[in-house]
Amino acid sequence: MSFRKVVRQSKFRHVFGQPVKTEQCYDDIRVSRVTWDSTFCAVNPSFVAIIVEASGGGAFLVLPLHKTGRIDKSYPTVCGHTGPILDIDWCPHNDHVIASGSEDCTVMVWQIPENGLSQPLTEPVVVLEGHSKRVGIVTWHPTARNVLLSAGCDNVVLIWNVGTAEELYRLDGLHPDLIYSVSWSRDGSRFCTACKDKSVRVIDPRRGTVVAEKERAHEGARPMRAIFLADGKIFTTGFSRMSERQLALWDTENLEEPMGLQELDSSNGALLPFYDPDTNVVYVCGKGDSSIRYFEITEEPPYIHFLNTFTSKEPQRGMGWMPKRGLDVSKCEIARWARGRRGRGEGPPDPPQTLHDPLCSPGRFYKLHERKCEPIIMTVPRK
Repeated sequence: MSFRKVVRQSKFRHVFGQPVKTEQCYDDIRVSRVTWDSTFCAVNPSFVAIIVEASGGGAFLVLPLHKTGRIDKSYPTVCGHTGPILDIDWCPHNDHVIASGSEDCTVMVWQIPENGLSQPLTEPVVVLEGHSKRVGIVTWHPTARNVLLSAGCDNVVLIWNVGTAEELYRLDGLHPDLIYSVSWSRDGSRFCTACKDKSVRVIDPRRGTVVAEKERAHEGARPMRAIFLADGKIFTTGFSRMSERQLALWDTENLEEPMGLQELDSSNGALLPFYDPDTNVVYVCGKGDSSIRYFEITEEPPYIHFLNTFTSKEPQRGMGWMPKRGLDVSKCEIARWARGRRGRGEGPPDPPQTLHDPLCSPGRFYKLHERKCEPIIMTVPRK
């Protein structure tokens, strides 16, 4: 008599989140109160940037990662915009370059000094003017240097050459309504968008055409988001007609029906997805939630497998995600995790690990509270 395996085999079934100690948080930060479904936070291996409240314009903090503890109210900010800042994104090819989009209809690109800011930064390296309404999305091209995409409330997507401040492509008329999210494919040949008209579109920017489109990807009227996965599939979050929050997985070759669809709960905060291509795990954070859910994407049905939930007491205002190259596994995350597992002095030290071993490559979130930023370390325990 054979018994079917009840528990699915997965290396990531026991992923867990652990907040850092209080002294390792960034305290006394006035996080922006702008009503926009952005992450409000961007992180790279050198700095954490946070959109903050500012009078008479828009501003964001740029803090070296090691500058934890209480942040003085007089700490200098990046403050060249004349309207509130809606989105920020670090350049993947230069850890000292960051782009910002604002209600003043401009995109600005900033050069951050080696050791962070010692005085307010008001002069951007480049100002990109081409939108007629506020700019809600900025995202760098994943493989081409100096290529930046911006999307505005004028329903226009612009792709810029930042080095010359020129428009490379203007994609007008492809979206009839507000664009909620934009995500590049891994090789940067296409991008997908989620729009207020409830459609998900796959766009070839060179040809300026919609390659694939799914109408009414989620039936609800509230904001949805779409991201490209490493294998070319699309992961979306949105709402059902009954206002229940949903996750869905789509094959771009056939968008008629989702490969997988799950309903989560009936909260009203927009779901922000973060994707780790090395482990094929998607982390889903709801604005205003106090939890982070994570799911593994596989080739076998039902394709979206719930792993676990990290829960805390405080709701999140926004969230930043550290790229994998910024994780110091041999000294920081792994050392701290190994001590918690074995205790000090118990047995021989763990062998050194490398970033190429996916089982010891944790993720790190930067969770925004109302007045602070709290790093959360995600780890996979070894056997």
